[in-house]
Amino acid sequence: MLARLKRGERLDRYPSRLRCKNGAIKHVEISSSAQIRSGTFINTRCFTVDVTEAKQAREALAESEHRMRQILEALPAAVYTTDANGLVTYYNPAAVEMAGRTPVIGKDEWCVTWRILTPDGQTLPHSQCPMAVALKENRVVRGVEAIAERPDGTRVPLLPFPTPLRDSEGNLVGAINMLVDISERKQAETHQRLMLNELNHRVKNNLQMIHSLLRTSERETSSVEAKAVLADAGQRIASIAAAQKVLYNTHAATSFDAYEFVSAVCESAHQQFSESVKINIAAAGQLPNDVSLPLALVLNELLTNAVKHGTKADREATIGVDLHSDDQEWSLVVSDEGPGFELTQNGLHASGLGLVAGLARQIGGVISTERSPSRCILRFAKNDSTH
Repeated sequence: MLARLKRGERLDRYPSRLRCKNGAIKHVEISSSAQIRSGTFINTRCFTVDVTEAKQAREALAESEHRMRQILEALPAAVYTTDANGLVTYYNPAAVEMAGRTPVIGKDEWCVTWRILTPDGQTLPHSQCPMAVALKENRVVRGVEAIAERPDGTRVPLLPFPTPLRDSEGNLVGAINMLVDISERKQAETHQRLMLNELNHRVKNNLQMIHSLLRTSERETSSVEAKAVLADAGQRIASIAAAQKVLYNTHAATSFDAYEFVSAVCESAHQQFSESVKINIAAAGQLPNDVSLPLALVLNELLTNAVKHGTKADREATIGVDLHSDDQEWSLVVSDEGPGFELTQNGLHASGLGLVAGLARQIGGVISTERSPSRCILRFAKNDSTH
């Protein structure tokens, strides 16, 4: 230090270490200049700043960053980061494996993959990928599936988790994305769908066989009462078959579309009604599979009851069916043009609504009636799988 000062140099925050009387070592930064007269070195002026704590903090930060990098390197899931403009700043080995290529730091934009596609196989521009959306809109993006295509043509279904990164003042400085390979889950879903389709196919065939047997028995019997009982039983089986068909055709594994369901059951029931009876349908939302059977039977009974007691054979009539929900419960409303009735114990047995009440209890619901206009209402609570 003295040699440099004698040469006329100035030291600005020169790093050094000083030993204290107690033996401790302090990290310091020294700023100094020499006083020289007529070419002769006189003395120095020194400002020494203790930077021990700051140096320890920097070393701790560097160690923390090193540990974090080790964690990211060891993760089996692909992880990469970008700056605020979307340029890749880091990637781990799993990202290379998933992408089938080595990303280029500072050049690759938004994604580490060669190509990215939507779940239905449509090419998705990198500028529209989930990571780009997270950065452009400065928000977390979740629940969006995608497909990564490697340069060799192989594809990997994945679930991205892009998350913006912000500084202490809340300014966007970049983003981190984790890509989770969901190939096994997709294979399991496909296997489950195949098994469910096979089960639904067998159930459908069995229901058709039972329905056919009931219709045959109805035609062969000479008893008026037996014909009526067999006709009712056949129609109930038909309503179950209609509901089963909706479950068979739906893409979801645990829920079904309310409108498709109501339409199918109403179409099945209408085959037993006069052409003068019209059914107006209003329904929306997704219902859980476990309510399909009782709900189909309830709707069939309410429709049958509305035709028997709310219409006249010599004129056209309209029956309304409305299935809707609020935040807490579902409501199935069947309305007709009749005078309506009070829901009493005698009425339950006389009108066949006893079956409806029992089915309502099965799904945790209650049945009620109203007059002016005449309506039968089934209310049942939502659960975690209803929307």
